[in-house]
Amino acid sequence: MEPQVLERAKKWLGDSYDEQTRTEVQKMIDGNPKELEDAFYKDLDFGTGGLRGVMGPGTNRINTYTIGMATQGLANYINAQVKSGKKAVAIAHDCRNNSHVFARRAAEVLAANGIQVYLFPELRPTPVLSFAARHYGCTSGIVVTASHNPPEYNGYKVYWDDGAQIVPPHDKGIITEVRKVTSPEQVAEGVDEQLIHIIGADLDEIYQTTILKECINLDAVRAMTGMPIGYTNLHGTSITQFPAFLERMGFTNVHSVTSQEKPDGNFPTVESPNPEERAAMDEALALGKSIGAEIILGSDPDGDRVGIGVKNPAGELELLNGNQTATVLTWYILSNLKAKN
Repeated sequence: MEPQVLERAKKWLGDSYDEQTRTEVQKMIDGNPKELEDAFYKDLDFGTGGLRGVMGPGTNRINTYTIGMATQGLANYINAQVKSGKKAVAIAHDCRNNSHVFARRAAEVLAANGIQVYLFPELRPTPVLSFAARHYGCTSGIVVTASHNPPEYNGYKVYWDDGAQIVPPHDKGIITEVRKVTSPEQVAEGVDEQLIHIIGADLDEIYQTTILKECINLDAVRAMTGMPIGYTNLHGTSITQFPAFLERMGFTNVHSVTSQEKPDGNFPTVESPNPEERAAMDEALALGKSIGAEIILGSDPDGDRVGIGVKNPAGELELLNGNQTATVLTWYILSNLKAKN
């Protein structure tokens, strides 16, 4: 083992860390050098996609300390950018183990830095977070998620005031500030609970009403309301929005993969909850075949990735790749805009 690994690990035995963390680190030092090295050989990298890694104690792991330090860096950037006026961050989380804990930790750090927080009390899809960031006039947004990675992973993605993931110049600015925070001692404490606003169910209504108004051809939709549809949320967040929205649009023949409906960070029915992989869509394909579905849809844990299958000329369900899906949707949008001049 490299000497610096052990030196980094021993710092996590100090008073800045909770008893459980200190105990787990000591166990690695005493009897699991391979795991210790992987947990401490570097700092978990914060990139343009935010943080992502295996959960557990260590500088190269997702835990309340690495989440706290990353959030402190984000807070420092926001406070430097916004000299006056409202400073706020919307925070959502997915179904993964500990996601709600990490979301709350991020909220506490931001509030301790004088930044307002709009916090979802329950899991919500990433697109709802993007909407919330704009709706509440936030400077930034956070989704605690590891997207479609295996169950042992978690992380978070950072968004800006337009509801999109960070791009230049904010990406480099945030990354620079995050990397300056190298210790929990640099993370602000003393939470002002009045700065943490819990988002109510009324936002779901506002969100769905807004989407309905954006429908480009509601007549076409309503002509197909009896179409058999198969759907799976792959144990993730879209179950909180998608079935209710299809019902709101008038679809009456929607069938969900019941074994995958319950949000579960262990994803017990799939090896990887990525709807762009055929294995993850096996149960949806089987359901679709049994109900004679014209289309099947599946979403990843945080609801920003979709897998779609449609009937091919032979009458069999065939999964589309991302390029095919984008091509069909682009044609649909442009042809409808052309028809409306």
